[in-house]
Amino acid sequence: MADSCAPSWYPTAAYLYVLHLDGQALAWEYLRRHPDYRRDWRRCRRSDAAQRWGLRLLENPTLDARDAHPAWFPDHDAVLQLYPDTDPPPEAVAFALWQLPGHKHLIHDGQRLLLVSRWAGGCLRFALAPDLADGMAYAYAVRASDASQAHCQALSASLKQLATATGTSLVAVTRPRPSLTSLLELHTLQALDATLAGASLREVAEGLFGTDAVAADWHADSALRARVRRLVRRGNRLMQSGYRHLAQLPPAEQGGRAAVSVKRP
Repeated sequence: MADSCAPSWYPTAAYLYVLHLDGQALAWEYLRRHPDYRRDWRRCRRSDAAQRWGLRLLENPTLDARDAHPAWFPDHDAVLQLYPDTDPPPEAVAFALWQLPGHKHLIHDGQRLLLVSRWAGGCLRFALAPDLADGMAYAYAVRASDASQAHCQALSASLKQLATATGTSLVAVTRPRPSLTSLLELHTLQALDATLAGASLREVAEGLFGTDAVAADWHADSALRARVRRLVRRGNRLMQSGYRHLAQLPPAEQGGRAAVSVKRP
């Protein structure tokens, strides 16, 4: 296939940013491709429409995870909830927005401010209480539930990431080699875009793995063909409802039964 007439999904280089996305960002990548979600964005943009998709507000589906800031409902465990400290000690640390690392984006969901801070190799999300102001002593909050230990572990991981980023120069960051899981997400999204555009399984395989690989191993029982089929099925499941697992949302009720989540290997 000539480069000049290649479809938008064909160049794998366009998907390289996917290799560095976390679960919440990946969830958005699958959701924004859902035709019904895109229809809701064009037509209504009501809060009840957003709740159907596990969002507080509808986000523009033309924006990929590098530019979009979806506000999930309920919050992901890794979101740092910040509240004023009602009984701060003398040495309490004050909240200082501009000392947080990375490029910042603020969203108001109707009740509070959500802060997203991104930098090369990292991303953190904060939920700011309405009465929290710059210069106030503050406290981190963990949602009380039967899974409080898991919430504490997620909070600890986020705080560690914040401490590392705050104490390190962000001019140059060395990223590790992409994991097999990250490569799976890249291939899944590329295969999903191809099938949404009407590509055949063989065309999907050529885009992902090259024409030479397809010419050498493409027949009814080939491992390559089975691999492409699995990628296409996985992409559709994640787009339909599996994205909710990535964003730590409760499963959607469909016909009286909870949708089956799709776990990342």
